[in-house]
Amino acid sequence: MKITADTTVCIGAGMCVLTVPEVFDQSEEEGTVVVLDGDPPASLEAAVRRAVQLCPSGALSVS
Repeated sequence: MKITADTTVCIGAGMCVLTVPEVFDQSEEEGTVVVLDGDPPASLEAAVRRAVQLCPSGALSVS
């Protein structure tokens, strides 16, 4: 799994951070998404996919 985050689309809602704090954080400057682990372990796949679904701006994707 590879995570892609588009910070130009991110609105800083923080749903990703609340869902999988091991993988996502927010920039202190802009409040936009920061991917801490772009290739997380398989054990987090379901949670990461849920975070992608919950993102209100569509800034996250997985492949």
